[in-house]
Amino acid sequence: MLLKYLFLSVTFSTCIGCAATQVALENKKLKIETQMTDTIFLDIENRIKKTIYVDIRNTSTQDINVESLLIYNLKTKGYTITNTPEEAFYILQGNILYVGKTDPSALRESSYDNYGSAIGGSIAGAVVGGITGESSTSAAYGAGIGALTQAGIGDLVIGSLVKNVTYTIVTDLMISEQSTQSVIQTLESELQQGKGAKIKQTLESAVKRKRYQTRIVASANKVNLEIEDALPIMEEGIARSISGIF
Repeated sequence: MLLKYLFLSVTFSTCIGCAATQVALENKKLKIETQMTDTIFLDIENRIKKTIYVDIRNTSTQDINVESLLIYNLKTKGYTITNTPEEAFYILQGNILYVGKTDPSALRESSYDNYGSAIGGSIAGAVVGGITGESSTSAAYGAGIGALTQAGIGDLVIGSLVKNVTYTIVTDLMISEQSTQSVIQTLESELQQGKGAKIKQTLESAVKRKRYQTRIVASANKVNLEIEDALPIMEEGIARSISGIF
């Protein structure tokens, strides 16, 4: 019986060490991705009118630098930044929804979500795994656990130190473009009135701007990646993606 537990402990520790090594090898290089949920096509004829108002908000819990990088990129393309929305041919509005660690499956899901859709709670979730066991039915079992502690603790420590980490920035974006013709827009909202009734509101108005919306997701992946190393690269990716629309 003791030999059985010794064999299991050595096999278990070996598997942990192999898994940690594989994770380290597969994710040793920094991987950066930036995805846009919907492509925005601005009128080509209006490209000569290069005045833009930029308003980037941040409702995440992390301080990041996207707006200044974006403004720099737009200026290099010949755009004039104005502080008066009424004078701007383009109004660029963005909201940074989330900055932090991400589960890869939740990241893929958020990348397919449209502008304004809720971000799943799992995007910020952490996977915590543990091994717990308690038994007093066999002295051999205790000896096996002792053997695991001595034979496998090194591999367990190595495994805990090797983590595949993904950080992401999720940003909603809206661009308003001046139009020579009136654009009829309809705003619909549904309000809850108590438990059994709902109020539906519809507002129709004529405006002089066409509006486009999209969501941009930037991610960084690497073994033992720290957010301080990931943020500058993701910020550049978000700014480059947004300025690429113009």
